[in-house]
Amino acid sequence: MDKFTVKIEGMACGMCEAHIADVIRRTFPTAKKVKASRKKNEATFLYDGGLDDGKLKEAIEATGYTVLGVTYEQV
Repeated sequence: MDKFTVKIEGMACGMCEAHIADVIRRTFPTAKKVKASRKKNEATFLYDGGLDDGKLKEAIEATGYTVLGVTYEQV
């Protein structure tokens, strides 16, 4: 299982955080512990298997936010 951290620009409130988390869950239904933080300007989640960074970026940016980068670490 890998922990992904997505740096995101444009979140301003709790609804923005919920919106980002929902997009991640819809795009990757097996993602676990999905959290978004406007204070940190990031979303984190656990995912097992190969993750298509392009698909993730496209899904988030289609909602009006900007993805600044995606990193991951094995947990």
